[in-house]
This record gives sequence, structure tokens and C-alpha cells, in this order.
Amino acid sequence: MEHEIFKAGAYTAKVYRCNTAVVGSGAAGFNAADRLWQLGQHDIMLVTENRAGGTSRNTGSDKQTYYKLTLSGGEPDSVREMADTLYAGRCVDGDLALCEAALSTQCFLKLVELGVPFPRNRYGEYIGYKTDHDPRRRATSVGPYTSKQMTECLEAAVQAKGVPMLDKTQVIKVLSENGTVCGLLCLNVTAQNDADRFVLIRCKNVVYATGGPAGMYADSVYPFSQYGATGLALEAGAKGKNLTEWQYGLASVAPRWNVSGTYMQVLPRVFSAAADGSDEREFLMDFFTDAHDMLSKLFLKGYQWPFDVRKVADGSSLIDILVYLETCKGRRVYLDYRRNPVGGAFSYEALLPEAREYLTRAGACFGTPIERLAQMNQPAIDFYRDKSVDLYTQPLEIALCAQHNNGGLDIDCWWQTHVKGLFAVGEVAASHGVYRPGGTALNAGQVGSTRAAQYIAARCQGDAPACFDTVAAAALTEMAALADACRADTGNVRALWQHAAEEMSRCGAAIRDPAQIRAYGKQVEAQLAGFAQTVKAGSRTELAMVYRLRDMLLSQRAYLTAMADYTAHGGKSRGSALYTDLTGGVKPFGQLPDTFTFALDETQTPLIQELWFEDGTCRTAWRAPRPIPEDDDFFENVWRSYRETGNIDA
Repeated sequence: MEHEIFKAGAYTAKVYRCNTAVVGSGAAGFNAADRLWQLGQHDIMLVTENRAGGTSRNTGSDKQTYYKLTLSGGEPDSVREMADTLYAGRCVDGDLALCEAALSTQCFLKLVELGVPFPRNRYGEYIGYKTDHDPRRRATSVGPYTSKQMTECLEAAVQAKGVPMLDKTQVIKVLSENGTVCGLLCLNVTAQNDADRFVLIRCKNVVYATGGPAGMYADSVYPFSQYGATGLALEAGAKGKNLTEWQYGLASVAPRWNVSGTYMQVLPRVFSAAADGSDEREFLMDFFTDAHDMLSKLFLKGYQWPFDVRKVADGSSLIDILVYLETCKGRRVYLDYRRNPVGGAFSYEALLPEAREYLTRAGACFGTPIERLAQMNQPAIDFYRDKSVDLYTQPLEIALCAQHNNGGLDIDCWWQTHVKGLFAVGEVAASHGVYRPGGTALNAGQVGSTRAAQYIAARCQGDAPACFDTVAAAALTEMAALADACRADTGNVRALWQHAAEEMSRCGAAIRDPAQIRAYGKQVEAQLAGFAQTVKAGSRTELAMVYRLRDMLLSQRAYLTAMADYTAHGGKSRGSALYTDLTGGVKPFGQLPDTFTFALDETQTPLIQELWFEDGTCRTAWRAPRPIPEDDDFFENVWRSYRETGNIDA
């Protein structure tokens, strides 16, 4: 790849030119690059911090789900019905729901053609199953590695086309002026000298496929290679939407992996121990008086995996609360597949009918949890064995972890943000609301990257705006000077990162105390204000962490502000967030701490919260969700406009 040298005072950077830079090497990023190439747009470049990193390549579950329009059986389904399901997730814009439904089949079948082995029956129907918040059997899976296989197939397609890629290149600034993007400032994380340290991308469009802001949390199911870069996009002028809405759930700590589905349905023994491994206790039975009630809720936790505040008082999410409380005591919590819970003193017949019938149909009413798991889902065992964890011989440590951001950057129906030329695709984009059917994230990433590519190909050709030189010079000077200021003999950036992540997990995750949110928010503001003076990098390799910490604190600032604003406007507990409410709330169980006093959100037509940076301040506003469009579907009219414009907005 040819490049130029850009100078700003004493600082220099390599400059690459392209029409469109795709940032990220996950399933959404690779699909954006592949779609652009298919549409004849070859002046593109893929930029990634770690080609083999990221969420879609390194996460999954017992049966990782891809959600699409029904393609089997006699049960009726339609684009509109699927859009209605997505829109019912609350705080969802209807045009996005319609797009995700309309393009779901196209995107799914492309993956099939690329080689992702989604199962079909002998007659060619792509069979499905129901997932959470799904009235149809729209879900499908290729096992624990669905998103990994998607990513690998899409990557092979991109490589075959010869799309240029800058690997080991970390975005540290999104360049924009007057609401228009003009490029990227990046760090070459492998540079051995200052002259090679910075990279500039001069472009008209940026497809931002950076994933969710996983680095904000210490207790996380995201891979360690996933950091996110939401803060940088907000700094550049993008708006945030539904930032309060996340999913949290039980996950193993090493490796980081969802323990959903059959990991819970086989009824493992759940115990805690002191930090040194002593004092084992089946702590769930400290709360439950009936072992069969406990085991039935443990089973339900399998497919009601995300923590749901509605299921605390009389449902499976009580399990999440009890695990969380145990870890707050400094104890470690484990799933044990070697031995039956409660000493085996239970009867399958006494379980809830849902659990009893499922285990009976699966032929799994026998033996130990590991024997039941082998009967129901051998790949779930194989996954951990591949990660050097043998469930036959050792317990699995778990915690309540951040798993997915349902909010993110606000987008229109072409996945363009409020910054012209900046498109957000994948988890970084806010296409979901409070709730979403399981597997919709994978569909949304493919649909959004397809929509962005279509729009860019039709409407966004040409060179970067003329403002690039001045904006790039200012950004390079600022970020290079920051590196100079943070150099020291001894670094503290890793310790500061760990502290910030732990604080966010403590006050801004599944359990949220408004007073603690406000208090930590002030700490984040202070740290950002004194960043250059307090953050130190003791080596060249720590420099990348300095820029990651800056982005992480920008993200935390936005998300904490959103949470504080939500409660200030009377927001109550909903989705995966329990907000402590000592004045208007109720504690579902007397033995729980007062922190778990809460009130459910009963709003019939909840509003969407937007957030943006302006003059050094976080601003917020509220609006109604955009309804599902009622567009002209008369064939002759649509066909005529399609011939004229491709029905892509000017």
C-alpha cells in the first residue's frame, strides 16, 4: 500500500488514502468490506488493531444463535411480523427494525453461500428454534462458534478479493469537522521508533465496526482483545442512543464464555469457596427452602440467560443475584459438573414440568451433570477442553458479567451516524432497545454493514473533505503531545485501567445505585481533566493502553451520564439493569440487602434517550421511537423509483 508522509510541527505520520476505511475485523467489518467490493467499490481499506481479536471471532455460548426470518415449517411469518417483534423490544426505532427484518434472509443466505454450515433438513429447509423474546422459531445455530465461523468465512471472502488491510493499527482519533468525517488518526502498535508511530487515513467514509465498549467493565464475558472505541466516535460528534441498555449474564471467568443453555439445563452443582479454595458451600440452598424450586430455576436460567429484572421476584434471575452477592463477599463461585447438586437428593419428577419434560425428551434424566451434558451437547464440553478446562475433573468459575450493549451510536436507516460519512455497524450501533430476541445481534451486524455499503456505493464516492489537512494536523499534534506527556520510568496506566473497570462493574453494571453512579461519574470527569498529568506509560508497549484508557474514560463518562440522567427523569428498573430505589421500590425478598429494593419500569410508551458531547459537556435529550414505516408497496411505483435511484436516499 502506497503512503505519503504528513508533518505537523515536530511530529510525522504515514498517510494512506482511500474512499472508505472499514475499522474492525469482526463479522460486521468484514461483511462491510466484502459488500463494498461486490458493489464495485474497490477504493477501500480495512483497519484493525488485531485481526484475530474481537468479539465475533472469540465469543459464543453453548449454542450461539443467529436470528432470521423463519425459513422452515408451516408456521406463518413475514417481514412485517419480524419487524413487529424487534420493535416490541422497547425503545427501538421502527425503520431499523424493518430493515433488519427485510434484509435478514438475504444476509443469512449469503453466509450459507460462503460456507457457514447452518443446519437444514433433508428437504432443504433451514430449521429453527425459539429463543428469548421470540414468538416464532427464527433462531438457528452452528454450535458454540457461530460468530467465529461467520467471521472466518467473511474474512476468506475479503482476502480472496485482495482488500488491503492495516493490521496492528489502533484508531486513537476519529477526524471530523462541522459534522463531517474526514479520516482517522491511528497508532501503529508494533512501531519501534517514533517516526513510525502514527498513521493517518485520509478518507471520505468510515465504517465503524469496533464492537461494544467492553473495556469499561472488569466483570465481562467479552474477550480480552475487545476494547471498543465508542468514546472516540462520541468525541467526533456522533450521538449515543439507549446507552443505559445492556445485557448481563452468568459467564465463566477463565475462559470468558457464556454459561447459558445446556450448561445450566443439565443442573450442575453450584458452590462457592473462599479465595484460597477452602470452605465449599452450596450457597443457593442458604436462600431456597425447596431444592426442586432451586433446580427448576437453575434449569430456566439456561434459556432465560440474560439477567432480567422482571425475573428476580419470581423467576430465574434470582440465581444471578445470589451469585453476584456471593462474589461481593469476596468468595469465588463455581459450576461443578462432576457431582450432582444437593447430594443427588432430588427427583426429576418433582421439577417444574418445563424442566422435567425437556430433560426427559433429551434422554438426560440420569447420572451426573457431566454425563447429562455429554448426552445433550458434547460440543459444549469440547469447547472448554480446547481451552484447557476439563469439566470432567475441575469446576468452572463464574461471575455476573457484561455481555452485550443494546445501545450504542445513534444511526439512521442506512446505519449512518449524526456525523456525515461515519457509519456504525455491529454492536457499536444502537439498533436494539431494552430487550431483543437472542441472536439478533449477529443479524443486525450483517444487515447494518450491508445497508452502509449500499449507501456508500450509491451516494458517497470521491475524496476526503478538504478540511483533512487542518484537522489531521491538530489531532496529530494533540495525540503525539499526549504521548510525550505520559512517558515515565514507571507506568501506572494498567493499574488505572483496572481500577476504572472495577468501579464500573461495581456501580454501573447489572446492579446500579444512583448515588454511586453520580459519585463515580465525578471521578471519571476529574480523571479526564487531569489525564495528561496523572496517566503514565513506562514503556512503548504501554502507550497503546494510554489511548485505550482515554477512550474507555470517554465511554464511561457518557454511559454514567446516561444512567444518571435516566434516573433523574424517573427511570426505573428494566431490562438487565436493577436501579436501587429506596423510596418508591420494594425488596422482593426480606433476606436480600437493601440495594435490591427496586421498582419495575411500567412505562407503556418509553422514550429513547440520546446523548452527545457539546462544549466539554454531556448533553441529553429524549424522543419517541420512530414508528415502523408504512411505505408505498405498489409494485409499479417502487419499480420505477428503483430504476431511477435504487431507492437509496439522496
